[in-house]
Amino acid sequence: MTSEMEPVQINGAPRRPRILLAASGSVAAIKFANLCRCFSEWAEVKAVATKPSLHFIDKASLPEDAILYTDEEEWSTWKKIGDSVLHIELRRWADIMVIAPLSANTLGKIAGGLCDNLLTCIVRAWDYNKPLFVAPAMNTLMWNNPFTERHLMVIDELGISLIPPVSKRLACGDYGNGAMAEPSLIYSTVRLFYESRSQSGGINLA
Repeated sequence: MTSEMEPVQINGAPRRPRILLAASGSVAAIKFANLCRCFSEWAEVKAVATKPSLHFIDKASLPEDAILYTDEEEWSTWKKIGDSVLHIELRRWADIMVIAPLSANTLGKIAGGLCDNLLTCIVRAWDYNKPLFVAPAMNTLMWNNPFTERHLMVIDELGISLIPPVSKRLACGDYGNGAMAEPSLIYSTVRLFYESRSQSGGINLA
C-alpha cells in the first residue's frame, strides 16, 4: 500500500513535500512569515491562521506562493451538500502539519478535542499516519502550569510531536522558558524528520 506521504511522481521526479503551516494566537506569530519563507524554499506551503494570530501576522511578508486560509474561508467556500469542506481538503493535501506558534489556548482546545475554528477542525480531522508537529509559545508560568503538562501528555498520546520552547526574555518582559523555537530550528527539525523517513524507506523521493 502506498503511504499518503509518498510523493507523486511527476515526469519521473518526485513532487515537493506539502507542508501545512498553522499559527494560533501568540505574539510569536510575528515570526510566522519567516517560518513560511523557510519552508517555501523546500516545500509547497499552505498556511492557516486563527483570528487572534492575524493581529501579529504581517500578511504582506508571506511568500507569494503561500496561500493563507482563515476561518472566513472555512465558511465561505461551502454553500451546499457536495461542496468541498476546507478543513478536510487541507488535511488531505498536507504531508505534514506544523502548528507554530501553538498558544496555551489552542493547546487546551486540541487536548480537549474542541474544534471551533479552521485550525482545530483540521487537527480534529487529522490522519495520524501523517506527522503533526507543534511549537508552543507562552508565558513561563503558563508553560509551567499543571494544565499544560496534562495537555502535553494528551497530545503526545495522539502522536503529535513537540518542538519544545526555549528560555529567553519573553515579549511580556519576563525571563524564562516558553518562547517559541526559532523558525530555522522548526524547519530543520521537520525537514530532517521527512528526509530520514524517506531514507529509511517510508517515503520514496526517487
